[in-house]
Formats: sequence, C-alpha cells, structure tokens
Amino acid sequence: MTAPASADRPDDRPAGGPADRPDDRPAGGPADRPGGRPDDRPVTDAGAAPAGLLRRHRDFRMLWVGETGNKYGSAVTGLALPLIAVSTLHASTLQVALLGAAGWLPWLLIGLPAGVWVDRLRCRPIMLVSTAASLLLYATVPLAALAGALTLWHLLAVALLAGAAGVFFQTAYTAYLPQLLDPADQSEGNAKLHGSASAAGIAGLGSGGLIAQLAGPVNGLLANTATFLLSLWCTVRIGHREPARSERPRRALRQEIGEGLRLLASDVWFRTFALFGAASNLVLTGYQSLLVVFLIREVGVSEGTVGLLVAVASTGGIVGAAAARRIAARLGTSRAMLVLELALPALTVLIPLTGRGAGLAWYLVGGFGASCGVVAGNVIKATFQQRYCPPELLGRLSASSAVLNFGSIPLGALLAGVLGTQLGVRPALWLMTVGVPLAALILWCSPMRRVRDLPTERRAPVGGSAALPPVAMRAAVGGAAGKGGAPGKGGVAVGKGRVAGKGAAAGGGACALDAG
Repeated sequence: MTAPASADRPDDRPAGGPADRPDDRPAGGPADRPGGRPDDRPVTDAGAAPAGLLRRHRDFRMLWVGETGNKYGSAVTGLALPLIAVSTLHASTLQVALLGAAGWLPWLLIGLPAGVWVDRLRCRPIMLVSTAASLLLYATVPLAALAGALTLWHLLAVALLAGAAGVFFQTAYTAYLPQLLDPADQSEGNAKLHGSASAAGIAGLGSGGLIAQLAGPVNGLLANTATFLLSLWCTVRIGHREPARSERPRRALRQEIGEGLRLLASDVWFRTFALFGAASNLVLTGYQSLLVVFLIREVGVSEGTVGLLVAVASTGGIVGAAAARRIAARLGTSRAMLVLELALPALTVLIPLTGRGAGLAWYLVGGFGASCGVVAGNVIKATFQQRYCPPELLGRLSASSAVLNFGSIPLGALLAGVLGTQLGVRPALWLMTVGVPLAALILWCSPMRRVRDLPTERRAPVGGSAALPPVAMRAAVGGAAGKGGAPGKGGVAVGKGRVAGKGAAAGGGACALDAG
C-alpha cells in the first residue's frame, strides 16, 4: 500500500490441514496451540530449521512475493504523484506538501477505529479489499489524464482515499503476520519483508523515474495495475486460516479504542517507541516532502536522475534489513536500537549540502545512512511488538501507536511546505534534517540505555503500572545473566547465536519512515 511505508478467523482450516502442505510451519507452531500463541519457553532463533523461511514456508512465501510487488508499485506511486504535481500540474511547494500529507491524514481520522475493527474481523479479507480499493483509485489518474480532466484536486482525493485503504491494510497486516509465523521465525520474516520492501522500493524509484522521463510521470502509475493484481493473487493463495477469536462480549467502539490507548500509555516500551516514531516521522517526512522540489528546482537535476538518486540512497534499507538480526544478536536488541537510530539517521544533516556533480554525493551518503538505520530499527521493533503485545490487543495497539507514528506525517509535510514557502526550500531542508538526530534523543532518555535487550513478556495488566517487566527490571539494575549465558524468558533474541552478555538480562529483543 502506498500509505503506511512503516501487515480469516473461525476454525475453517482446509481439510487435511498442515499435513497436506509439506512446506508449512513446523509442528508445534502457533497453529498447534490454542490462540496461535507461543508457550512459555524462551524465545530464540537457535532452533530454526536449517532451510530458509522462504523455502520451507509456502504461505509466508506467497505473502512475501505479494508484498514485494505491492511495495514496488507503491514506490512508483510515491515518486509519480509528486512528479505529476510538479511537472504536469505545475504545483507549488505548499501544494506538493499537501499532496504528501493527504496520504497520511487518514491515520489521524480513522486509525483508532480501524484497530478495533481489525481485532473484531478477519485480517486477510481486510487486506484483500484494501488492495483492490487502492488498485481502482490509482487507475483513475491515468484515465483522467487521458481524458484531459486531471487536476490537483483529483490527485489529492486519490491520495486521501488510498491512504484510508492503507490504514486498514497496514493494521490488518501487522496483526496477521504473527499468526502466520512461529515466534522463532518472526525476526527472520520481518528482516526478509523489510529487505524486500527496500529492494522493491529501489527498483520502483529507479524505474519510476525512468518511465517519468521517457513516457511522462502519469504513465508511471500504470505499473501499479500489475503489482496490485500480483498482491491480490498472492494473498488469495495463502492457505493459512486464522484461529478462532476468543468469544467476548462486543463492547462500544469507544471502550475498545480506550483499551488500546491505555495499553500504549501504561507501558514504558510501547510509549517510548510511539513518541519516538511520531517525532522521527515528523522530520523524516518533512525533508522527504521537500526532496523532489529541492532536487529538481534547487539542484537542477532531471526527473530520471531524481529516481536514480533516491533509488541508490535507498539501498541502505537493504543493508539495514540484512544486518539487523546480526547487530541485535551481537549488541542486544536495546543497544542495537540506540546505535541504529541515533548514529545512522543523523547523516541526513548532510543532505542540504547537495549540489550539482560531485555535490550529489552529500545526498547519497545522507540518504543511505538514514535508510539503513531506520529500516534496521524497524526490523527489531516489529519483532519486539509482535512478541511482547497480547495477541488479542495487537490490532488496537498497532492502530493506537500508528496514529501517533503516522499521524505526525501529514503534520511534517505541512510544516515543511510552510517553511519551504516562507524561508526557501534549502533552509527548510536544513531545519527538517537537523531534527532527525534530535528526535532520536527520546530513545536515549528512555530505559533503553539501561538494558541490553528488550523484553518479550508484558506482566502488568492493561490498566496497570508502567513499570518494567521483572526480567527487564533486573537488567536495568545490573542483574545477572552471566557472560555467554542462555537467553532468559524475558528477552527478545533476534538473530542466531549467543545473545545474553555479561551483566544483561538475556535475549535480544523512501528513505524509510519509522514504523514505531
């Protein structure tokens, strides 16, 4: 889906079940336990099967192929819409920023109720309907251009409605993935999905810019037709059937929304990541909203060069996704997050130095560093949230945190547009990029710098204390997994090999946007 770049219920498993699908999940996975959740054993990747996840898990392979195609089309769209606005409709800097904001505004408008509906309904049908809606919406742009009726208002409406479809898709997708994968496979699955999303984004940006230069930016949207159809076909082909929901009385929408918000507010880990995601996305989106205008009008490069530059810089996302598990295994998930989110995205401060010729290297270095750090951090955070959150609240938690994370995106785009109009594009870009490392200070001021690894179990009730879980608390005060010790029950182990270190509680824990 274009809006959030940042995932079948009753017991209707087909006759024959997993035995008829030899490449399905290993015996003893979530499908074999009521509710599809892991038992209380330590969660590590040490017991993963030697074969790669894509080879041995057909359903994940179908999801991965469909999402890779979807992300390719979304990358083309993300570049094509502002190019259409700038090159075809001659939009102003503020109008381009409004276009960027429109795609994310639905998170503020419908994000919270979407989380409740996802927890009530089956996830896969929601994903299918959302993808089909986006396909039809984006198809109207080249049709309107062919009829000579394309306007900026049309683009804004398409971005807004496709963004609404993206809210439902992303919320359902986030709740669906942990049901599809065993806990030991989730970190590998997240790494593969984030890595392929980065690779698809690179291909989409590069080809989208080339198509825009050779055939016009409107024709770049035609690639969406095939990619959305591929995503629909692959999602339909997934054989997994979600476990039955536990029977509980249907409550008022406001009450269920409040439960997700209380969970977000009461837990120090969820609260930290949500606040950081909101601040980070505000400034990341701000500079990205100015980027096309900056490169074309200030630096003076062509549309095709814009796509090529963004594609090359985005290779950092592939590197980050591939390295995330190893970095987390070596440093611990909490320490890895600090390194990845504090150091690498800070390179965005180099981007306003970009100029012609060799000066383009400033953008490449800054964009590569930001993409690498943000995507690697997203892999770790996604695995943490899937393991740590109670399964019956995952949809509401995802939506509640996404309202903060993605709700700040339209604000960032609007702020950048106003600053670009009043101060000029390059000064506004300076303000936005300097804000990227400042946003990461939220992580430094949290309990993350006192622990090695993020926890996997939330012991407190939804309305309870925000205190750290016992294992994480022991780590915070210097408690006691010995050097080389096995990961304990409360830690997230991301990646293979030894995770627990001396003095730590065990176990690990576009330029890309922060998934929070």
